Amino acid sequence: MIEYHIENDLSPEEFKDILIKSTLGKRRPIDDHYRISKMIKNADLIITARDKGKLVGIARSLTDFAYCTYLSDLAVDLEYQNKGIGRELVRLTKKETPDASLILLSAPGAIDYYPNIGLTRHDACFVLNDIKDLKLKA
Repeated sequence: MIEYHIENDLSPEEFKDILIKSTLGKRRPIDDHYRISKMIKNADLIITARDKGKLVGIARSLTDFAYCTYLSDLAVDLEYQNKGIGRELVRLTKKETPDASLILLSAPGAIDYYPNIGLTRHDACFVLNDIKDLKLKA
């Protein structure tokens, strides 16, 4: 039986491990312990899914609890996917931030997953990875 908990003190090692086991590690800085540690430390809401103590899923969010919740990492161990764990992590995240819109950027392989669980696609997202790319004049 899967147990869900708010665990804002998750260890960086467990976080890295679930990222790898979910394949999300391919798009996260898993070899940079400092950044992984900061990602955990500075998250506002971390909800975990555990099977007999083993971490099998995580929803890591940044939120103001009033207007928006950015669900930055939704990761479920490949061996536990297609069992409703991701959907439950999303539901619990929204339950903890009921007044806030839940926002996320999909991994390429999960684009079709989110509409299936009730999220609405939005095409007006923009990303700036390097400050040097910011244009001084429009």
